[in-house]
Amino acid sequence: MNTLLLASAVVASLAPGIAWADEPVVAPRKVVLDPGHGGSNAGALGSLVLEKNLTLALAELVTTELAELAKAEGLALEVSLTRRADQTLTLRQRSDIANLRGADLFVSLHGNASVSRAQRGFETYVLTPAAVEGIALALRGDQATPRPGTTPQISSVLDDIERGATQWEAADLAVAVQRELRQVRGAAGDRGVRQDAHHVLLGATMPAILVEVGFVDHPQEGRELAEPALQRELARAIARAIMTQLNESPRRSGPTKLAAR
Repeated sequence: MNTLLLASAVVASLAPGIAWADEPVVAPRKVVLDPGHGGSNAGALGSLVLEKNLTLALAELVTTELAELAKAEGLALEVSLTRRADQTLTLRQRSDIANLRGADLFVSLHGNASVSRAQRGFETYVLTPAAVEGIALALRGDQATPRPGTTPQISSVLDDIERGATQWEAADLAVAVQRELRQVRGAAGDRGVRQDAHHVLLGATMPAILVEVGFVDHPQEGRELAEPALQRELARAIARAIMTQLNESPRRSGPTKLAAR
């Protein structure tokens, strides 16, 4: 063995994880899950489960399911939660976390409720065009997404552009979630993809959706949503939809994707 080959073998044995020049490192895809409510904000009140507890349990289960799916597909994936305990966060803090982490997708998980306690079913929300074009601008925070090589003013403008540009992908993700949940809960409970000005989605600069997995205050559905077995099925369905979207959507590079050259 010549000297060069011997040196290479020694280095490789000492640092087997080193990435050589001809082995490019692929940045992981990033998903931020938002367990709705928490802390002083319990959310919808069911007889057997509180929304804030249901959403945290679901987020943790979706994280596990995504890890298994990503491993099976050989996909580098990072999944993080806006909260991992019973803590209070503002709606803007939740989307800011996703922006600062450079997420490819932002999924806010919720349980529903109705005045009559008679409604049931699942639905997924995306922002309305008016929310993207008007309300999001009006509520824009002072802190823009950090982007190397740009001023805060330019970064704010780029944030606004991204909010509008990601709505098609958000709609695709919402459709995928509804399709997967329908396999678990049946077509009768499918309330469809809807549009609204949910404030938790307004600040996100990546495709962002809000999922209502069911009505926690419904006499029957509320009991079902409290069951760990159903929670695992819902988590698998949501994870499958997220993986479908990641595989079909272009890779994003987080906060620097529209940075100035």
